[in-house]
Amino acid sequence: MTELTKEEYLAIYEKMLTIRNFDETALALAESGELFGFVHAYSGEEAIAVGVCSELTDADYMVSNHRGHGHIIAKGADINRMFGELYGKATGYSGGKSGSMHIADVSRGIIGANGIVGAGIPIANGVAFALDYMAKDSVCVVFFGDGSTNRGTFHEALNFASVKNLPILFVCENNGVASTTLRHETMNIDRIADRAAAYGMTGVTVDGNDPLAVKEATRAALDRLRSGGGLTLLECITWRHHQHFNGDRCVYKDPEEQARWLSKEMDPISRFRTRLLAEGVAKRDELAEIKKRAENAVKAAREYGKESPFPAPETMFEHVYKEQ
Repeated sequence: MTELTKEEYLAIYEKMLTIRNFDETALALAESGELFGFVHAYSGEEAIAVGVCSELTDADYMVSNHRGHGHIIAKGADINRMFGELYGKATGYSGGKSGSMHIADVSRGIIGANGIVGAGIPIANGVAFALDYMAKDSVCVVFFGDGSTNRGTFHEALNFASVKNLPILFVCENNGVASTTLRHETMNIDRIADRAAAYGMTGVTVDGNDPLAVKEATRAALDRLRSGGGLTLLECITWRHHQHFNGDRCVYKDPEEQARWLSKEMDPISRFRTRLLAEGVAKRDELAEIKKRAENAVKAAREYGKESPFPAPETMFEHVYKEQ
C-alpha cells in the first residue's frame, strides 16, 4: 500500500486507537456496574474494521454483529452518541433503547448490529439484494465471527448471494473462539476461507492484525466484485483480547497463547506503531499526540453519555413501529 499518504497512514492509526480506547473504557464501565447490560469488547481486532472500512465510501453499507463497536466507529459513527446509547440516554443512536449490541446509523450506511450469532449475514444479503434491484453503485460488507460459519444462515446466505451475484463482501473475523468454544473443537478445517469454494467464490485468508494487509485484500475483493469477477469470503486471522463479554471468566483460553497474542509483536496497534516508526512515516512525538487525542476524544464521549438525560417516560412506545 505504498500509494498511501502520510495522512492516510496516521488516520488508520488514530482510528484503531479510538476503537481500542472506546472498548477498553466501555468494558471497564460495564464491569464496574456503571453501564447496564453486556459489552463485547473488540480489543485486538481493530485492524480488521479499519482496514475494511477504509475502502468503503459513504454510499456503501455495513452490517455488524454483537462485537460491533469497532465496525461502527470505523464506518464513521459518532462516539458521543454511541456512549449515549451505552448509558441508556436520550442522546444515544436509538434514544437509549438499544444498548451496545443494536447501534445503527443508516445515514452512514451502518445498518446495525444484533446479538444473534450469524444473524447479520442474511440481513446483509437483503441489503445487497436491494442495492442490486435499485441498480445502485454501492456494496454491502458484513462482519461475522468464526462461530457463525457453522450455522445454516451462513451457508444459505453465501449460496443465495453467489447465485444472485449480489454486491456483497463477506468478512469473517476468525479470532479462534466462538463465544466460549475453541474453533478447533467445532470444525475440521484449518482455513474458513476454504468454504468459499463450495459457493463458487474466491476465498482469501489474511493477517487480520495488519490493517494494510486487510485494506489491500478488501480493495482486491471489491475490485473483483465490481468488475464481474465474483464474490469473496475474506477471512481475517486475529485474536480477541478479552473474555466473550463482561462477566465471562475466560477459562477456556490457553494462557501462553493469550500472552503471545497480546505481545507487542502481535498486537495490531503496537505492530502498526512499530511499522510507522521504522518506515519513517511519523515520529514518536507525532504518534504520542495522536494517542492522546484519541484518549481525550473517548473521555469526552464518555462524559457526554454520562451527563446526557435519560429518555422521557412518554417516549417508551416511540420507534416501535415505523411512523408514516
